[in-house]
Amino acid sequence: MNSAVKSPLWTAAEAAAATGGRPSGTWSASGVSIDSRSLQPGDLFVALQGPNFDGHDFVAAALRNGAAAAVASRVPEDVPAGAPLLLVADTTDALRALGQAARGRSAARFAAVTGSVGKTGTKEALKLALEAQAPTFASSGNLNNHWGVPLSLARMPRDVAYGVFELGMNHAGEIGPLSRLVRPEVALITTVEAVHLEFFPSVEAIADAKAEIFEGMTPDGVAVLNRDNPQFDRLATKARDRGISRILAFGRHEEADARLIDCSAHPTHSAVTAEILGRRVVYDLAMPGLHWAVNSLGALAAAAAMGGEIDAAAAAMARLTPLKGRGRRERVVLPGGPIELIDESYNASPVAVRAAIQVLGQAQPGVGGRRIAVLGDMLELGAEAERLHADLAPDLRAARVDLVFTAGRLMAALHEALPASQRASHATDSAGLRDDLLAAVRPGDVVLVKGSLGSRMSPLVEALRALGRPESDHATPRHAANGT
Repeated sequence: MNSAVKSPLWTAAEAAAATGGRPSGTWSASGVSIDSRSLQPGDLFVALQGPNFDGHDFVAAALRNGAAAAVASRVPEDVPAGAPLLLVADTTDALRALGQAARGRSAARFAAVTGSVGKTGTKEALKLALEAQAPTFASSGNLNNHWGVPLSLARMPRDVAYGVFELGMNHAGEIGPLSRLVRPEVALITTVEAVHLEFFPSVEAIADAKAEIFEGMTPDGVAVLNRDNPQFDRLATKARDRGISRILAFGRHEEADARLIDCSAHPTHSAVTAEILGRRVVYDLAMPGLHWAVNSLGALAAAAAMGGEIDAAAAAMARLTPLKGRGRRERVVLPGGPIELIDESYNASPVAVRAAIQVLGQAQPGVGGRRIAVLGDMLELGAEAERLHADLAPDLRAARVDLVFTAGRLMAALHEALPASQRASHATDSAGLRDDLLAAVRPGDVVLVKGSLGSRMSPLVEALRALGRPESDHATPRHAANGT
């Protein structure tokens, strides 16, 4: 029997040294949490203050639920005297300091992932590729903003070989500070697309904001970029301007270092043939869709840049599974037979919706079944939003989608652009679609649900699940919603 005792993640003395805080009591923590509802016994609870909440209101509950201690800027009235605390001037600054200290004490190699779409899935693919070879830690879900990134760093075990972190943004100037915190040796940008146009004057401006990921890198770092993307040259120039000379390109382009040779798409997976850094690699990708195949090449190129072995990394792609709301597929058994549900309800942009429609087109309905798309508004697209919605009509026709349900003011433009044969119901919001959608589905159907998070399409996913007994291929993981 191994009697070794695992070192705590944080001791009171270490946390105090990192934050400049004043500890009360002697304690050690095995994790870090900012949410008293999901806190695990032994976690260090950080009482953050936001525009609509104050974590100090939940310190007492966190301690009752087994928190090792709480980081606070004041002692709440309902917290008993002598409770284990770490008093700091500002809890947000303290969380960042914990993340910075965790980064500083780690001997791991670090990678950061960003991009307009595909960040979280690519981050998960890179994690799989690396953990097949050595202990690896990756940020959970899409903890990718000014709270999520330092929280993820603060949670990182002491003894991992690789750390993989997702960096997100809605506005310029947000990724740079996150990159300087993570200090990645490898930076992967999945793609740059017309997302968040409400906050940017052009796609080029979005590319510049994504290029902030290079700000935390040293010249010996590696940039991994999508060679097929029109912004490739701009991003490569930005990397070189930071002194980064090694750039690995991925995609279908003949000059890509990780080049897609063939992708045989099947309803539930893809068979991929690629050439990665001069080596021909054939692997099974447990996700259908060309976009997943291209992003997997980016993950494999990044894994190689991190020092990973390519064959082992490629073999791991067979275990890649989507997170909830990002392409998860499941069978829901109705009295007369199953339907297949594709849950893409977490987020949406023109390029992401087109990719999801393509996947729906590759799906094979059962006997008597149809392809059904249930689409909610794509948000933050600015002045061209209605046109960008209407422009999806040709993709739906090309994918042989039988019925299209639409929800939201912007999706009304798509509803009008569709031929009458494809139009199902349109409603001002997702709740207004519920009854018509549930009445329409029948055994054999394949149903795609997609929309921006603010469109609230996930209740329709839950309503479809409630029609019968879901037979999910994969257990649903917990993940948090932060920036994009």
